[in-house]
Amino acid sequence: MTDSHDAHEARPTSGDGKHLRILSTSDLAGIDISLADVVDTVEGAYLTLHAGRSDNPRKLTVKPADGHSVSYAMLGRDGAREVVAIKTSYKHGLDKGRDEQHYYTSLTLYDDVTGLPVAMMDCSRIGSLRTPAVSALLARELAAPGARSALVIGTGTQGRLALPFLLTTLPDLERLMLFGTHPEGIAAVRERLRTHFPDRDVEIVTDLRAAAGDADVIVATAGGHTPAAVEASWLKAGSLAILVGHGLAPSTLHHADRVIATSEAQMNVTGTDMADVDGKLPAVDSEFPPVIAGLTAGRHHAKERIFAYNSGLVVTDIALGHRFAQLALAQNLGTEVPLWQ
Repeated sequence: MTDSHDAHEARPTSGDGKHLRILSTSDLAGIDISLADVVDTVEGAYLTLHAGRSDNPRKLTVKPADGHSVSYAMLGRDGAREVVAIKTSYKHGLDKGRDEQHYYTSLTLYDDVTGLPVAMMDCSRIGSLRTPAVSALLARELAAPGARSALVIGTGTQGRLALPFLLTTLPDLERLMLFGTHPEGIAAVRERLRTHFPDRDVEIVTDLRAAAGDADVIVATAGGHTPAAVEASWLKAGSLAILVGHGLAPSTLHHADRVIATSEAQMNVTGTDMADVDGKLPAVDSEFPPVIAGLTAGRHHAKERIFAYNSGLVVTDIALGHRFAQLALAQNLGTEVPLWQ
């Protein structure tokens, strides 16, 4: 577990308060970090939040009436690492195909011990690691005992590392299934899986209903244009359905025996497409931080059908972003920009 002592090793800062270290996409791409390190860092962020040592306010959202773009702003503080950060996210072209969309996200970190800036970084790799790590932690805490099969829906950014992370927290998974509609995405999922687990392969499924009925764990990561919509009636007793993007029908939420969300407030903001005919979402049975802290039961019995909503908490981005900044400093990566002079 990443504790405050570990977090304070090699505090990366722009020493004179006038410069800002910029970590680009290529800077971060060259940093080697294990899946276990990512999971440990993200879990530490949840535990610190549950302990009341971190702050994770509700995100701000701006979306035009025609829905062609969406923007988010998130502010938070990690109390173990003593870091304050602001994350921004902007996606344009939601009314267009995936190849025509534009997505930009950044994270700016400040050291709350020295009062100096740490870095501004492209947050895309942070998000591509943090989100499947959270799904893997949800699966570890909520999957039925003896879970052996997993189905991933979607082959985009979030789908490509879903299986490697699941195997990191649930190493006894035997059957790995994938439903996707983009050949290049399917190839990328296979490549990522073999990179981390060379002896494993994924089964490409075309009968979504049958695959969903066989799966102990389902992780739905597809984009908004997916044809996939798993219904509650397809799921077997004891299944866990984790929603990251799209691929699950609203019935999987409304007919679940138990509902867990990383943040109920965020689910009520970003999960409106899962509302019932009256435009309502059910109350969650528990948020995830007390579950991962061991104070609230994630699962009550083996036959329970559980729905889990995975929305990003900025404290997890802060923790993982700070971890990347530590590794970048050790390698002298990034560019110092005289922003405040």
